Amino acid sequence: MELKDAAVAILTADYFEESEVLFPYYRLLGTVRRLVVATPGGAPVKGKGGFGPFAAQVGFPDLQAAEYDAVLVPGGFAPDLVRRSPEALEFLRRMDQAGKPIAMICHGAWVAISADILDGRRMTSVPFIRPEVEGAGAKWVDEPVVVDGNLVTSRVPADLDAWMNGFLEVLSGVDGND
Repeated sequence: MELKDAAVAILTADYFEESEVLFPYYRLLGTVRRLVVATPGGAPVKGKGGFGPFAAQVGFPDLQAAEYDAVLVPGGFAPDLVRRSPEALEFLRRMDQAGKPIAMICHGAWVAISADILDGRRMTSVPFIRPEVEGAGAKWVDEPVVVDGNLVTSRVPADLDAWMNGFLEVLSGVDGND
């Protein structure tokens, strides 16, 4: 896929990790056709460090997998709020069923755990949630970026560049596996 033709959604909520939302947002802005920030009710959100309000374009109930080519799930404490939304979980499931790129970093894996899409997958996350990732059936590895099919995962803000490079390779159709 041509990056300029892609539509990407960022799923977040209050208490997001600022760098994990802002870095991909500004890296993708002007690169993809459509970039939206989706929040539980479509309202602006604030980061865990106090940044914000950060504008959202849609609420989780408005997300339709057919309208997007990829989704990013940043970390912080926001994923704990995102995973409480049945609409966000269903959106993530449909994106995965369609084989569309799903990029998660840090605590973002909480959303995939709740969506029940990790069984048999190879991935990484912030090390603190490794037991939950493994409990969901995934093989957890300690690497800056892990690509498993349509799934692109990273650990912490120090991995942001590797995460976005892996995501952009998968989105553009370049095989990011070893």
